[in-house]
Amino acid sequence: MADTNPLVRIRGLKIEGRSDEDWIQIVNGVDLDLNSGEVLGLIGESGAGKSTVGLAAMGFTRDGCRISAGTVEFDGIDLIAADAATRRALLGRRIAYVAQSAAASFNPAHRIIDQHTEAPVQHKVFSMSNSQADAMELYERLRLPNPTEIGFRYPHQVSGGQLQRAMTAMAMSCRPDLIIFDEPTTALDVTTQIEVLAAIRDIVEQFNTAAIYITHDLAVVAQMADRIKVLLKGDEVEEAPTRTMLADPQEDYTKTLWAVRSFQRTQKPPAPSSDVPVISIRNVTAAYGSVPVLHDISFDIHAGRTVAVVGESGSGKSTAARCITGLLPPLEGQIEFEGAPLPRDYRKRSKDQLRQAQMIYQMADTALNPRKRIFEIIGRPVEFYLGLRGAEKRRRVEQLMEQIEMDPGQYIDRLPSELSGGQKQRIGIARALAAEPRFIICDEVTSALDQLVAEGILKLLANLQDSLDLSYMFITHDLATVRAIADSVVVMKEGRVVEAGPKDEMFTPPHHPYTDLLLSSVPEMDPDWLTGLLEARGVDNIGDSASARMS
Repeated sequence: MADTNPLVRIRGLKIEGRSDEDWIQIVNGVDLDLNSGEVLGLIGESGAGKSTVGLAAMGFTRDGCRISAGTVEFDGIDLIAADAATRRALLGRRIAYVAQSAAASFNPAHRIIDQHTEAPVQHKVFSMSNSQADAMELYERLRLPNPTEIGFRYPHQVSGGQLQRAMTAMAMSCRPDLIIFDEPTTALDVTTQIEVLAAIRDIVEQFNTAAIYITHDLAVVAQMADRIKVLLKGDEVEEAPTRTMLADPQEDYTKTLWAVRSFQRTQKPPAPSSDVPVISIRNVTAAYGSVPVLHDISFDIHAGRTVAVVGESGSGKSTAARCITGLLPPLEGQIEFEGAPLPRDYRKRSKDQLRQAQMIYQMADTALNPRKRIFEIIGRPVEFYLGLRGAEKRRRVEQLMEQIEMDPGQYIDRLPSELSGGQKQRIGIARALAAEPRFIICDEVTSALDQLVAEGILKLLANLQDSLDLSYMFITHDLATVRAIADSVVVMKEGRVVEAGPKDEMFTPPHHPYTDLLLSSVPEMDPDWLTGLLEARGVDNIGDSASARMS
């Protein structure tokens, strides 16, 4: 039975966003109740209003948005009417937030542990020394490497997945009553995701924490949520207990969400041995400073083919991409383009060599200049590489926006802050296509997209590959994406290639033990899947000493 006095109570929530000089309604009268110890999953495609509603539960809106109607109450406190001092006392202490993009959320000038300890010290939950000790324990519970040392690094010195876990630990630091999880496992590989999901569920259960879990990953929300609310373009579609929603969705839109990711292109045959690869990685070794990251890796990418590179966070996938593009010169080995050696440092490459290899970055929030409008972001490579200006340049930018299914008339003059996460990622794709390259590195290109949009993007990339004979290096932790688009797979672990081959062979037993671990860690649309997996692996709840100390 629902609590008659829920911890969070939202009624008739309407939110508007500014467009030029006008205000446009983007959330259309949402109601929400959330009790202590309960997890509500908010799902829907990009632009549905999930993150906007989640932030509103904290009494907060993004710049350019405003709450135009409705009430938001937390533990009986009207957050809309409350003064700034009241909200400051709640935020961080009783209400915490885990953002989708950790890279955009941490201050790059301060060490991770200094940012972690700020809230518990200021709110007098812990002393500085106890807060640091608790941080290290949370890092260990969230399976971060070197938990006693990693917090003393700066954000740029850890991988995206590690930084996301550090932010989850930071949100847990004061043991809040309410946590808003906004796509907290988007940047995580499947094996790390298991540990983080188990830790989040453990914390919620131990401390009777209420949580709003925002995600486009239906299999993940099935493991985490007690109830699911579906949103579409700011409207409520339906809400039900998780098992009911999974077994018997009532609305047609919800049924389409359940049916997505059916796309799987036919695997192309291996390129003839006589063909010269578009990109060859030959015995590459690389390091960040004195820390070795890649160890003698080699693989080829042929014309019109997609090679998926998979592995855990920190395995070296993105580092290999940085070596190919010349952003990180290898210490040893060679990168070749169509049989010709490329200069190791991008600053020594010709304009045409730079044009031929483009990259779509993992973190769309940090990859787009927040001060430039979309026309300028896409138009810059159009002008730089192709020499187009004036009306020709604008026509080409409009064509690229149409290719990524974004209406130029609506979006071309917007700033990145006026786009959803999925829309930002699509702008990154258009920017890469603008140079008309032969080879594109897709670094977690669908990780920020809901499943409906992700399927459309994969189809778009496949069509572009067929029509332009493009080659892709697809860095991903989403094995469903690998099944959908890859021709061959390279599996990396700790900076080494542990297995490589055609996709069909890689998904057919027997596997390398590490590949088998990855495959078995892909969430399923079964609410009991995570519990069963942890039991099968002999994993109990992740630690309880921190809870004992807090109590």
